[in-house]
Amino acid sequence: MSAPAMDTPVFTLHHTGYLVADIEKAASSYTGLLGYRIESPVIEDPVQTAHVQFLRLPGADSWLELISPASEKSKLSNALSKGGGLHHLCYEVADIEAACAHLRAGGMFPLASPVAAAAFSGRKIAWFMDERRLLIELVEAGEGDLSLASLADGGRR
Repeated sequence: MSAPAMDTPVFTLHHTGYLVADIEKAASSYTGLLGYRIESPVIEDPVQTAHVQFLRLPGADSWLELISPASEKSKLSNALSKGGGLHHLCYEVADIEAACAHLRAGGMFPLASPVAAAAFSGRKIAWFMDERRLLIELVEAGEGDLSLASLADGGRR
């Protein structure tokens, strides 16, 4: 496999998002059956109209994000009514604007411009969809809660 071109941003898997009806029940299942550890409280993100919680397997270098709609009017409610499950892949990037431009140039459809995220100490996130309808989230690298850099010192800062 060849290295990315010099102008290609580096995309590092940050988390896999999984849409569930009940975060507490899903978290209990993942911790009990598979050994995940809870790494955040349930966080309300009013911009994303969601509640989220992050779990991680011991020693893993990415998280599992459990997501549920914050209300019946949430933009996630329709997807949950179709069964939920795998929702998105999220990649941490050093320069979110450059990564967004790269994805747009590659034919991905932007769903939202970068905005500060409640779960990531205000670091920005952006959303894209590919031609197969896979949702891709980008999260800006940096210091703070749930950053990949925080894994070097034990997880959540």
